[in-house]
Amino acid sequence: MRKIMFLGVLLSILISCGGSGNKRGNDRGMIIPERKPKNLAPTRPIGMVPIPSGSFVMGQTDYDFAQQQNATPKTVSVSAFYMDDTEITNAEYQVFVNYVRDSIVRQLLAERAYEMGYDGTQGGSDGSGIASFAFKNQSKDGQRSAYEEYIDEVSDGRSGYESERMLNWDIPIEWDKYKYPDRDYVEVMESIYYAPEDRFNNERLIDVRKLNYIFAEVDKNKAARAHGTDATRSEFVNIDTVNIYPDTTVWVRDFHYAYNDPLHNDYFWNAAYLDYPVVGVTWDQARAFCAFRTDKHKTYNDSKKRNKEDVIIYRLPTEVEWEYAARGGQENMPYPWGGPYLQDSRGCYLANFKPRRGDYIEDCCAKTKKPGFIYAAPVRTFFPNDFGLYDMSGNVAEWTQSPYNSASSEFTGTMNPYLGSGMDTGVKTVKGGSWKDVGYMLMVGARDWEHKDSARSFIGFRTVQTIPEGANVRFNRTRVRTN
Repeated sequence: MRKIMFLGVLLSILISCGGSGNKRGNDRGMIIPERKPKNLAPTRPIGMVPIPSGSFVMGQTDYDFAQQQNATPKTVSVSAFYMDDTEITNAEYQVFVNYVRDSIVRQLLAERAYEMGYDGTQGGSDGSGIASFAFKNQSKDGQRSAYEEYIDEVSDGRSGYESERMLNWDIPIEWDKYKYPDRDYVEVMESIYYAPEDRFNNERLIDVRKLNYIFAEVDKNKAARAHGTDATRSEFVNIDTVNIYPDTTVWVRDFHYAYNDPLHNDYFWNAAYLDYPVVGVTWDQARAFCAFRTDKHKTYNDSKKRNKEDVIIYRLPTEVEWEYAARGGQENMPYPWGGPYLQDSRGCYLANFKPRRGDYIEDCCAKTKKPGFIYAAPVRTFFPNDFGLYDMSGNVAEWTQSPYNSASSEFTGTMNPYLGSGMDTGVKTVKGGSWKDVGYMLMVGARDWEHKDSARSFIGFRTVQTIPEGANVRFNRTRVRTN
C-alpha cells in the first residue's frame, strides 16, 4: 500500500514539474519557448537579387527639365528586399496562365466525378475515365477520413470549405479530342472552349474569358482603422476574382493608324517572344500573379517533409522601393547607369526608348553593339545597374504597388513611404519609362501614372519580397559597364 502511495505522489510531482505537454521536459515552472528561432537566411528566389536597406534622396534632384512638381526631392529610408532582376517575361506569365487553365479543367472534371458518385477511391489512378479526376483521397489508408466526409457534405458552394477538396494533379489532362475517355469528359472539356459560332476559321481555342483566378488579401489599413470595434475578421478580407489573360488588343488600341496586327497575334504566345516582357496586364492581373507565385512557393515548401521555410509573400514594389533599386546605390544620378548621358562613349544607347522624333530604333545597343528595337526588347538586352537589375529604365514601364498622388512626397513619412490602400483612387504609380517614351521619362525620379484597370502595350511589372531585418543575406554589387 505504501508503495502505491509513493508512486502516486511521485507521479503527481513529475506531472506538476514537467507536464503541460512541454516538449523540453522539466521546465521547473518557468516559461521556456517551444520553438527555437530559425536562422534568418531566407532562400533567394530564382531570378531575384537582394537589394540592401539604405537611405537615399528620392525624386528629381537635378535634371527636372519639365519642372515636375510631383517629384520633390526628399531623403527616405528603405528596408531590404529581393527584386526580380528583369521584368516578368511572357514565358513566366504563361506558367501562370497554364496553371489557371489546368486547375479550372481539373476542378470541372472533379465536380462532375463527384456528381457521379466518385470520391477518389474508385478508378483514381488508372486514367481510364473521368473518375480518375475525382477529388483526391488524402487519407493514408485509402479510406476517406471523417474530415473529408464532412467537407464533402458542407461544400455546397457557400460554406467556404471548397478549397479544402484537393484536386488530383497526378493524372495528365487529355487534350486530344479524339482520345477523350468518355462522354462526361467530352462535355466538360467542350465547356471551356469557344462555342462553334464564336470560332474563327473553325479554330478550336480555349475561351480565355473563363481563365479567372480567385485569391484573397487582407486589407490591413482597414483592419487598423477598425481597431477596438466589433468588426469581424471577414470584413477585412477581400476575395478577388481576376481574369488573368493578357489583353493582346492593346497593340491595336494604343496606337491608332499604325499596323501592329502582327504583335496582336503573336507577341504573347509565339516562341520568338518568350524572353520579352509581358504587357497588356492590368495592375490587378499583376497582383494576381504575385498571389499565384506566393501560393506556388508555399505549396512546394509544404510538400517537403524537412526544412520547411516560411514563404515571404511576393508583391509589387512600392514606388520608393522601385526608385531606390533603380538607382543601384548611386546618389544624385538621373539614370540607373549613372548619367548624365543616354549613350556610352561609342555613341551606343544604354536603354530601349525613343531616341528621336519618329525614330524608335536605337542606332546601336551598348551591350550587343547591334541596332535596337522598334518595340520592346528581350530582357537582359542592355547592361544592368549596379544592383544587377536590368531594364529599370526603358523597355517597358512598370506597375508599382503605390497609389498615385501628385503631392505624395509632401505628406508621406520618411521610413518606407507609402500612401496605403486608404488613399487608393484607382490610379497607380508607374515608373521607368518605356520603348515608346523619350529620354526624360527614363529618369529614375520621373513619375507617371495609369488607371489600375487599364492594360497597355508598354506597361509590365516585376515583383519583390521583403527581407526580414537582421537576415543573413549576402548583398552583391556589380559595377555597371558603360564603355
